[in-house]
Amino acid sequence: MKQLNGRAHKFGDNINTDYIIAGKYKFKSTDMNDMAKHLMEDIRPHFYDEIEDGDFIVAGHNFGMGSSREQAPLVIKAAGVSAVIAKDFARIFYRNCINVGLPVIECDTSNIDEGDELRVDLEKGYVFNVTKDSRIKATALPPVMVKILNEGGLAEHFKKHGGFNLE
Repeated sequence: MKQLNGRAHKFGDNINTDYIIAGKYKFKSTDMNDMAKHLMEDIRPHFYDEIEDGDFIVAGHNFGMGSSREQAPLVIKAAGVSAVIAKDFARIFYRNCINVGLPVIECDTSNIDEGDELRVDLEKGYVFNVTKDSRIKATALPPVMVKILNEGGLAEHFKKHGGFNLE
């Protein structure tokens, strides 16, 4: 996977899936591009308008806690966010991100500020803060996860290989 480049959009700890996409939209549409317009709107109105393709959501601890709805990572991806970077993630949210092809990076986000320009290398496991000229060690993703992400998620991986191809 090539390096990812974009700006940081900073959030705090314990961002739950209802903050990512409010439950009131869950049954109103199945169009993720339409739902993406409501990304984080309860905690940051008009957030969707701030995002440029390739940008990052950066957060603290326990990102994606709450319900296991798959719409949360799908909406983030549809909004053009290239990856979510956080200190740690709720287990089911993390798995759902990989399944839908949205990269997740675990690292210390304390020294990343709103608007910082970032470059991420998933395979080598680092986040480079271009703005601050600093490198942050991240938890490298296992090669199988990188392969699944490169292929667009688990469903696309299965379509391509007729099942798991872990080699």
